[in-house]
Amino acid sequence: MDDKVTATPAALELIAEIVADHGPVLFHQSGGCCDGSSPMCYPQGDFRIGERDVKLGEIGGAPFYISASQYETWKHTNLIIDVVPGRGGMFSLDNGREKRFLTRSEICSI
Repeated sequence: MDDKVTATPAALELIAEIVADHGPVLFHQSGGCCDGSSPMCYPQGDFRIGERDVKLGEIGGAPFYISASQYETWKHTNLIIDVVPGRGGMFSLDNGREKRFLTRSEICSI
């Protein structure tokens, strides 16, 4: 599968900051997908990927997964991960940084 997820320069910068503080990370986009929702960022090994989760690609060297049910709904969409002011999810590594990841989407071109 071609990568169906990309990241803005601001998101790549935040990923680099988080990796410098916590080591390798992964992303998971579950409920609330997609426009305006926040993917969760976890240390690799601290989040168990489900056998039905779908890997969309990598951003900043970090694997990016989506739940199977969300993938079925959004499979014709490319996700763009950006950064906006605010707090991330309670268990996400972007929490407490005064900025958070934000998912935007665009329809895939055929």
